[in-house]
Amino acid sequence: MPSPAQTPIPEPAPDRTLKRSTLLTLCACVLVAQSMVAAINLLIPQLSSSSLHPSHTELLWMVDAYVIVFAGLLIPAGALGDRHGRKGALLAGLALFAAGAATSALAQNPATLIAGRGLSGAGAALITPATMSILVHLSAPEHRSRALASWTLALGLGGLAGNLGGGLVGQFLSWRALFGAMVPLAALLALTVTLTTPRTARSARSNLDPAGTVLLTTGLVALLFGIIEGPAYGWTSPRIVTAFAAAAVLVAAFTRHALRSPAPLLDPRVFASPTLRAATLGTATGFFGLFSLFYVNSQYLQGIKGYGAAVTGVAIVPLTIGMALVPKLAVRWSHRPRAVIGTGLALIGLGLLGASTADAGTPYWTYACWLLVISAGTGLSMPALTVGVVSSLPPHQTGLGSGLGTSARELGAALGVAVTGTILAAHPDLGHGMGPALRTVALIVLAATAVVVVGHRTRPPVTRTIASEEERVLSRPAGQS
Repeated sequence: MPSPAQTPIPEPAPDRTLKRSTLLTLCACVLVAQSMVAAINLLIPQLSSSSLHPSHTELLWMVDAYVIVFAGLLIPAGALGDRHGRKGALLAGLALFAAGAATSALAQNPATLIAGRGLSGAGAALITPATMSILVHLSAPEHRSRALASWTLALGLGGLAGNLGGGLVGQFLSWRALFGAMVPLAALLALTVTLTTPRTARSARSNLDPAGTVLLTTGLVALLFGIIEGPAYGWTSPRIVTAFAAAAVLVAAFTRHALRSPAPLLDPRVFASPTLRAATLGTATGFFGLFSLFYVNSQYLQGIKGYGAAVTGVAIVPLTIGMALVPKLAVRWSHRPRAVIGTGLALIGLGLLGASTADAGTPYWTYACWLLVISAGTGLSMPALTVGVVSSLPPHQTGLGSGLGTSARELGAALGVAVTGTILAAHPDLGHGMGPALRTVALIVLAATAVVVVGHRTRPPVTRTIASEEERVLSRPAGQS
């Protein structure tokens, strides 16, 4: 074994120049994939009264199947793209996404719709990390922050587009129209990817690790199931306790396997990096707060303010303003990531505190101002957090890094919905529960923000590269063994 040498992780040279058409295409792909997380929430009333006659449990799975499969497969899907081709993974993901949408649109029973949602979720798991990884490999280092800011904006706008699209379909069209529209849209995106997006170099050092993939994926699925279904079944019910116990055992088994494997899917020792830990927690924290808002927003605007589904979708549009404009400032201040991340996450927490004061008599424009504060915080913090995750891993693992970051987003989102739903269930109605729920979430966001700021390092640490004959590289901060 050669002696450890101190050397930084080298910057990957861009494969080609990133063209605007490529950037827009990749951002459109991730926007569409993310939009289907939120869109179905505004169709729940229509689905409940549809000819499918779903039970309460089946209705939950119609909503959750996409998220569980999407988040559960993100890390191995990212590694698959790194190893076998990112453009190919993206095109395969669009094909799976379209197939799932077609299955959902034609479903004649709840089981078929649930299966279609899961298939689309698998496609989204391939799309999301592939798009970020391609952007990183096509961007010169000095332009990477701007490209990732655009990608992060598209991710945030996807949730808003889902709310708007779901609201419009829910009020004016059949629920089948939402899924039917995704099929030609995915085909158009696939054609555009084929014409505008070059192939990037594959990484021979990225590993799928079948045993590790099975352990990690099933562990994440069990964890997500427990988090998402906990409010419905009860946190102490045998089903939820079993899910969390299974998740703990499977993740522990994955960790043990990865530490012993010469070529793991994800080496747990990468979390020795304080920046990676802080960026992952910060990403989860931001989406924890954002999806808590999404969860109560439609209920508040429809149930308390009396808006229709379409107006409700439009009423959340102020969240797009900060997400669209503030990332430009975040790029300008990218040399001060700790301050940018801390300020952005704090704004999300403060915005949620403000939104928790809303009631039936609150003017919409007052509520919209709090949406703008949350939007500004999201637009400020998320690009720097995305860069923090990607830059903490070796260049050949950008797809896996994207999968890790997006997994943190989806886990944070699921936790936000679960915590908010649990607190609302403890109150007689939304009017009494919305304030306590959003205040609790806001305080958690602010506390986590303090942890992220303390843990995030403003300078990349000097690293030690530990190599073996098989060229397996593990970098960790100097001074940690």
